[in-house]
Amino acid sequence: MQDIVSHTNEERASVLLEEIRRADAVIAGAGAGMSSAAGFTYAGVRFREYFADFEKKYGFHDMYSGGFNAFESTEEQWAYMSRFIWINRYMNIPGKAYANLLSVLEDKDFFVITTNVDHCFQKSGFPKERLFYTQGDFGLFQCSKPCKKLTYDNKNVIAQMLFSQGYDIAENGSLQEREGRPVRMQTDAELIPRCPCCGREMTMNLRGDDRFVEDKGWKEACGRYETYIESRKKRRLLFLELGVGYNTPGIIKVPFWRMTASFPDARFLTINLGEAGVPDWVSPKAICMDADIAAVLQAAAELKHPAL
Repeated sequence: MQDIVSHTNEERASVLLEEIRRADAVIAGAGAGMSSAAGFTYAGVRFREYFADFEKKYGFHDMYSGGFNAFESTEEQWAYMSRFIWINRYMNIPGKAYANLLSVLEDKDFFVITTNVDHCFQKSGFPKERLFYTQGDFGLFQCSKPCKKLTYDNKNVIAQMLFSQGYDIAENGSLQEREGRPVRMQTDAELIPRCPCCGREMTMNLRGDDRFVEDKGWKEACGRYETYIESRKKRRLLFLELGVGYNTPGIIKVPFWRMTASFPDARFLTINLGEAGVPDWVSPKAICMDADIAAVLQAAAELKHPAL
């Protein structure tokens, strides 16, 4: 294993670009660390800007914890969830990590698998046909039962919920409190989403248990991913792991390790601050960068496109 923890970000970027250049194809796997690197954090300034009223009332201090909170009413719960969905799915991406990744991959044969559900890849210009969102999408609703294997776009109803709370949506997607009207912690009852087939309350299309809907789009993306790997497994492949932790290692991390070890000409490269490592049986074909993803990708983009 080539461990380059002590190197500078420019040196790490040079290694990354060389591995990409030498590869016939790149399969990138992105976890929560990738979105954190792009500024999509669930605590701190982003949380306090939009959830200070909920923090004051209930005492939680980050968006993730709020998702498990027992709210006083369904209208209050959907007020919270509508803000959460809009901020993490429809607002502009604060940082450049995704754009920089695209800039270093754009002239390569590549495919992306991700456990992230914030749509940052497509918002950054990645072609939809090269993406597989395994865990769902904040931008989709499904029946809570579910009665059918269908999902539904939620942008319009989420925007209506925000308006009912006292927000306007700016041209850049940010939320603005409406002048002369204080923001309230409730949405209108008639906006609570109901399944058009059975009338049950809907929920987000996120994998949590066996009720997760794998709809037509999900199955097609899964098929494209499997076909991509099968058709290239004998070529020089680079498995590029970005910010994948150990919450769901069986989706990206462990499969990448196994394929790296078993495919004849595969390599594995991970960039993951605090969690960069591989087992011994992968080590001879691996490069580990215990580093900030955003910094390495920024350096790589600048090396590849010095005029930018």
